[in-house]
Amino acid sequence: MLKTVILDGYVDEPTCLGVPPYISPYPRYIAGSIWDSDKNSQIQYITIDQLRNNPSITNVLSKTNLLIIIAGMSVPGRYLSGYPLGPNETINILQNITKPLKILCGPAAKHGFGISGGKKTRTIDNTSDVFDLTIKGDSEIIIKDLLEQRLKTDKIDPNQVRENAKQIKNLAIKGSKIITQHPNHPQHLIGEIETYRGCPRSIIGGCSFCSEPSKGPPDFRPIKDIIDEIQNLYQNGMRHFRLGNQPCIFSYMSKQADKKEFPQPNPLALQKLFSNIRKVAPSLKTLHIDNANPGILARYPNECTKIAKTIIRYHTPGDVAALGVESTDPIVIKKNNLKASPEQIMNAIQLLNKVGRKRGNNGMPELLPGLNFVFGLNGETKTTYNLNYEFLKNVLDKGLLIRRINLRQIIPIPGTKMYQTGNKIIKKHKHLFQQFKRKIKTNIEQPMLKKILPTRTILKDVYTEKHDGKLTFGRQIGSYPLLIGIPGVHTLNKFYDVKITDYGYRSVTALPYPIDINHASRETIEALPDIGKKRAIRILAKRPFQNHKDFLSCLDDRQVGKTVLDWIYFK
Repeated sequence: MLKTVILDGYVDEPTCLGVPPYISPYPRYIAGSIWDSDKNSQIQYITIDQLRNNPSITNVLSKTNLLIIIAGMSVPGRYLSGYPLGPNETINILQNITKPLKILCGPAAKHGFGISGGKKTRTIDNTSDVFDLTIKGDSEIIIKDLLEQRLKTDKIDPNQVRENAKQIKNLAIKGSKIITQHPNHPQHLIGEIETYRGCPRSIIGGCSFCSEPSKGPPDFRPIKDIIDEIQNLYQNGMRHFRLGNQPCIFSYMSKQADKKEFPQPNPLALQKLFSNIRKVAPSLKTLHIDNANPGILARYPNECTKIAKTIIRYHTPGDVAALGVESTDPIVIKKNNLKASPEQIMNAIQLLNKVGRKRGNNGMPELLPGLNFVFGLNGETKTTYNLNYEFLKNVLDKGLLIRRINLRQIIPIPGTKMYQTGNKIIKKHKHLFQQFKRKIKTNIEQPMLKKILPTRTILKDVYTEKHDGKLTFGRQIGSYPLLIGIPGVHTLNKFYDVKITDYGYRSVTALPYPIDINHASRETIEALPDIGKKRAIRILAKRPFQNHKDFLSCLDDRQVGKTVLDWIYFK
């Protein structure tokens, strides 16, 4: 019996995220290809963080027949629950492992390991000495072929790709049960769902920095194939889903996508997709989207309004349509073949605000835009930073809401136009970028956050993930969830409802709601409005309290006490 270990080192690509709490399609498709070849194959799925936390797992890797490593970051990100595997760590893991056939998959195999924004990808020196096979094509197709060739790597084409999207249907379904081995399963795991790959703008070369156009025009997965995969994931316990593995969700099944740079959206297809997801996964807890092309929203406002309304009808609140803005500088836009003008970007923001800014039942607005900016592009000057700032200031002044502003420096990817330029512009403008980030945090992001979530807003189902001293960090599950600092050491891996008290630049401070005042920690009590350290000490000394009257009697200012009565309960 073939024994396989899939070591998930996590991926972060322009159209795919696989860093916890996400699980990308890579391990699911690969597991499906193995089980499609031999349903009795033994597959063990292990995350890189499990290995980091328990190095003895290396013994498991040594005893397998086939070791498949998935890794690669081709866009820079910030992570709370884990971080992608790097080249040095990969070598350290594999240096004493000799028995299994070792395979590298994912963007690290295709482009090299991304280290951070502003730096070129890195390949492992003498990769052939570390891996028996480095897959630059489609992992699931090549691994299936490898099994049919009885693991003879010399008979394998490592650049082979799928013929079309229909080819992965059975693999996606058969591999769905691998999610049950993920340490976050079931309550804190999001399935990244592919709807299509490729980019309509590939016919004119696409954006200068992006690897997606290299995949050619869009190859749409049939609606039924996506629904069948989600149904199987749901049957295996998954309750959180994101349609994020595509360049633009509004362009799914668009008309003439292989002929037009900005094809006409297909609202009916999106309605069928979302409504059927709800039918096969009736008790799902998260259904979100990711990428959207502002050029599509601006050119087809009627169709995109219909699609946005469909998304809101069937999704869960707190959703984000991440718009690939990149830059609002006309010179940078032209030199890098970007998607939209500043006017078109503003139109896209207005469209999403008109349809999606209403608050949903979990405390977050239904559907807001997120803006992705990229720095280090050809044509960038000091003026670029000024124009980007003025654009964002204009958005704020207009009263429009943006859920997320992502400022990143390019990772030059081999095969893209920006690879030749590399990080020369990034080095030149390093100080400008740092100044810009600080300015955006202070003048844009924090005021925007206060507009989106006023104090005393209740956010439901915040999952606690990490302690930092006597502060607990948590997030709601979904696309680009807001980081929430909760004063006090609260139980991890648990869901809380919280009430907002204060703001960071890109995060909020909130307290569990309601608070058991007789058992809450000092840090939690101190964070109640107008309580502070001295009153917290007084409360600690006088408890337990029987009722509101009892609580108010212990404070020097009854009016202060009354302001927090709706935050607390007595147990």
